[in-house]
This record gives sequence, structure tokens and C-alpha cells, in this order.
Amino acid sequence: MTAASLTQPQFWQSGATWHRAAKNTLWCLAGCSIGDFGTIFFFQVSGIAWPVLAIMSLAIVNGLMTSIALETVILSRQMALATAFRTAIGMSFISMIAMEAVMNGVDVWLTGGAKLTWWVIPIMLAAGFLAPLPYNYWRLAALGKSCH
Repeated sequence: MTAASLTQPQFWQSGATWHRAAKNTLWCLAGCSIGDFGTIFFFQVSGIAWPVLAIMSLAIVNGLMTSIALETVILSRQMALATAFRTAIGMSFISMIAMEAVMNGVDVWLTGGAKLTWWVIPIMLAAGFLAPLPYNYWRLAALGKSCH
């Protein structure tokens, strides 16, 4: 795959690749959301007064950890547990970090802090899904690398 082919419109038109990239992104979103939302919810209900930036930073770390854990479990059906863990660790942190940063940015932007409300969660999930999707498509199409 050459750099010039990436700029060709047909590169971005593979329905099968978009479908696979979307599926991979959804699995990542599921894993990231568990740790992210769990952390925000904990601080929201416990009343522990931490700065918003500290809560969101911890939410990102926890989201990354739960995503790696979920991917390890999924991959362990196909390979040894140690190999599954190494593979999960080696997956695209760029995608995960983009997902987490966008989700938390949307939360702060719309609620003014680290708050989960019934109306912000779907918006956070949509933004978290869309942010890394083109990168995940590119990674799959150009490099042949996917999460599963």
C-alpha cells in the first residue's frame, strides 16, 4: 500500500473493511466504556471531591485497562492467555486514547464536569465510536491490522 493510494477515493470505499472496522471499534468502545463510565459514576455517587481533570484522567486509564481486559478475554478463545494479553496490550492505543479523550471531552463540554446523565451517555458513545473509526479503517485497510 503506497501513500498515494491512501488519497484515492476507492481506498475509503470498501464496505467490508468499514464493517470490520466498525465491529472492532464497537468492541473497543464496550471495553473502554466500562472503566470510563464506572469511574465517573463512582465519583458522581460517592461525593468525593476530586478535580474534573483528575477524574477524567483516571477514567481514561480505567477505560484503557478494561478495554485491554475485554480484548484479552475475547482473544483467549483463539490463543493462549499470555499471548492474548500481549496482543491486547499491543493493539492500537492511538485508537483507544482518541476514543477516551473524545468521550470525556464531550462529557465535560455538555455537562460542565465529570457527570453521567441519561442524555449525555448516548452522545458520548456516538462520539467515542466515530472518533477512532477512520483510523481503525485505515489501519485495517493499509496495514492489515485489526483488533480481532
